[in-house]
Amino acid sequence: MNAVDRMPGAPTRRGVLRGGGAIALTAAAGAALSGCGADDGMSADGTVRIDLWHGQADSALAAIKRLVADFEATHPKIRVGMGGGVIADAMLQKVTAGLASDSVPDIAYIFGSDLASIARSPKLVDLTDHLRDRGDTPWKQYWPAARDAVTVDGKVRAAPALLDSLAVVCNKKVFDDAGVPLPEDGWSWQEFTDTAKKLTDTGSSTFGTGWPGAGDEDTVWRMWPLIWELGGDVIAPRKREIGFAGEPGVRALEVVRTLVEDESVYVDPKPGGEQMYQVFASGRMGMVVTGPWQLPDIRQAKVDYHVVRLPSFKGSSVTISGPDTWAVFDNGPARLKAARTLISWLMEPEQNVLWDVEAGSLPLSRTMEKQPQWIEHTEQVPGLAVFTAALETARVRPVDPSYPQISKAFGEAVISVLLGRSTPENALRACADKANAALAKSR
Repeated sequence: MNAVDRMPGAPTRRGVLRGGGAIALTAAAGAALSGCGADDGMSADGTVRIDLWHGQADSALAAIKRLVADFEATHPKIRVGMGGGVIADAMLQKVTAGLASDSVPDIAYIFGSDLASIARSPKLVDLTDHLRDRGDTPWKQYWPAARDAVTVDGKVRAAPALLDSLAVVCNKKVFDDAGVPLPEDGWSWQEFTDTAKKLTDTGSSTFGTGWPGAGDEDTVWRMWPLIWELGGDVIAPRKREIGFAGEPGVRALEVVRTLVEDESVYVDPKPGGEQMYQVFASGRMGMVVTGPWQLPDIRQAKVDYHVVRLPSFKGSSVTISGPDTWAVFDNGPARLKAARTLISWLMEPEQNVLWDVEAGSLPLSRTMEKQPQWIEHTEQVPGLAVFTAALETARVRPVDPSYPQISKAFGEAVISVLLGRSTPENALRACADKANAALAKSR
């Protein structure tokens, strides 16, 4: 995801978004056997021990430790070991190695972009019946993005763990200094590029906006909302070719080209966009497209800010979410039952709202959005409600093993336009050749 672009203690978002490398690890994941292992985790007195590879650090680690302690207090026959030894960014590789040696935890924190690779292993539990039949938080109450992120080939292969969205955060002082009014919901991408141009001041090295320029997932995922609103998709319906090689992809990249031609965009060459966020926090950037994980850093820098939904082409703003998941693995009947019990408990509104507030997630469902603790938290963090409201139109990247290679090819296309090396049309042609070859290979 490994910059500091995150809520304090939350997994770094660049790692969550990265998704790269999953293809290379898929073969090892698929090689795991479906055996339950030698240790079913139950002691003589009926107590079951399960392993949770949580992947958290800092305040998010404190939150999961508190939740596990509360769970054990109310479920005395289940003990939870909290290990794994890695943060979420390295979890895919750690779990894949465990799958190859038939030594996996009962629950692991898996980025949504990595789930398709893990799902090739028979050790990953199908949670379709377990989650869709829940009564305390009905499955349909979860935001579509949360449901889609854990669904692979029509089956629920993990539980939603963390949810976010993209919006535009504006530095009010930069707008005031330039005499430009703050944008409001319903604005267009044309207005976005025009505003960025007006905010740019070469004399003071002030940029209208910024864009991650490392060519990784952080560069790419900001493009999908534009493409989706224009009727395109990452992968075409029949899954034989990409779904953005025509007009949707060209028009989306033309927004980037306009920013470049206007010299109104700061291109951050380093992974994670850390420099871009520093420029924004220092008062030398007017707008930044980001998620709720960035608000604590912005507030700590004492930036007077304004949050507005993403612009649109046709008046219907679309955003993207990069959810994370709790994946459950089959280590025998007793451990599996205990793992499902813990997952169900974590998903209950009372527990989930604590996780949302302290670990930096948006509410996973409409039910959780109405919890008093979340309402109070929203009142304390200006702009957070905009990110939550954007979940109404949030979509997720396809949970497909070919996605990392598609993203890589598209990342190269975006960079070629950002650096002025190619036109949108030529960049997309080169992207389509590489991405379609990767898509065909994965089938």
